[in-house]
Order: sequence, then structure tokens, then C-alpha cells
Amino acid sequence: MKINYTTKNQRLNVEIDSDSAKEAFKKLSEFQEVFDESNCGQCNNDDLQFIVRTIESNDYYELKCKNCGAKLAFGQHKSGGTLFPKRKLADGTYDREHQGWHKWKADNGN
Repeated sequence: MKINYTTKNQRLNVEIDSDSAKEAFKKLSEFQEVFDESNCGQCNNDDLQFIVRTIESNDYYELKCKNCGAKLAFGQHKSGGTLFPKRKLADGTYDREHQGWHKWKADNGN
């Protein structure tokens, strides 16, 4: 079974090949969770860029807004090699206002 899927913003198209409806569902959900983010959660702009930074042999995956500089960080599942958007705040609650998008602010000691 083959599925063609285009993201909400029409920028990416993927062909998903699977042996069953369950496998197709899983693959499509993994793709959507990472690639179907269409707007920045801070400024609502749609000019987004995929970023991978490597620090001390560790890869860090982010989606960056080219308008305001906000980022959405992605975590990596311990098994399976899949990614997920980090939408929780430091206290473990979900960031409902910005959906995990954040801007770096310099610590001025206050």
C-alpha cells in the first residue's frame, strides 16, 4: 500500500509505503508530528527552517522561525529513531499558549 501525503502548508510531499493500514497510520503520524508544523507558535509566521545542530557528537533537531527567531525543539525517542516536538514547560505542564515554541532570552542575573 502506498500513500501520498502533502503537508498543510503544501511545501512537503511524502510517499509512505506500508504493508498494512496500521503501519501506514503509524508512519503517517510520525511524519505529521515532525513535518506538519505550519506556523510559528510565537508570531504565527509560516517562514520556517529545519535546523540540526551537532554538539559533542549529539544531534539537536529544531524548527526555527525565520521571522522572529523562535524555535521548536524536537526530542528523540530512545528506540525507533523517531522525533517528537517538545511541547512541555520545565515544570512538566504543556505550553498551551505557544505550543512549545520559545525564544532564547539572555540571563541578565535578575
